[in-house]
Amino acid sequence: MRALGLGVILFGFWLALSGHYTPLLLSLGVGSTVLVVYLATRMDVVDHEGIPLHIGGRFWVYFPWLLKEIFVANVHVARIILSPGLPIHPLLVHYRSSQKTDLGRAIYANSITLTPGTITMSVDGQDLEIHSLTWVDVDGREEDEMDRRVTWVEQGA
Repeated sequence: MRALGLGVILFGFWLALSGHYTPLLLSLGVGSTVLVVYLATRMDVVDHEGIPLHIGGRFWVYFPWLLKEIFVANVHVARIILSPGLPIHPLLVHYRSSQKTDLGRAIYANSITLTPGTITMSVDGQDLEIHSLTWVDVDGREEDEMDRRVTWVEQGA
């Protein structure tokens, strides 16, 4: 089932990038998709985390919230940069994530990094090391909310 899902996703991506719908090109797209799925299956890389279909629905609920947080953080960082005093006080903080899988921790760490003003520097098991421009960026409120939402996404449908 995961191999079929991978094939559908790859062929859809191929169609979107190709833009050509002649029989020859469609058959070449199907052939290349089948070959890639076959190779991925033989290499044993088709697993529940490589093709996370189980988080699909919940991720699309999380994504608009993440976009809003990215926008808010962009405005905050722009205010800091445009401020004459440049009130930057960089610091490193450590957080413990509540995600159970590597995929959940990757989504959480990447969400933090996508939010301007913060970068996830390392992930060691449940522990994340985050670099921030100011204390306000990592005071815990946004990270706790993001951690809760990513854990909800990770649990799947």
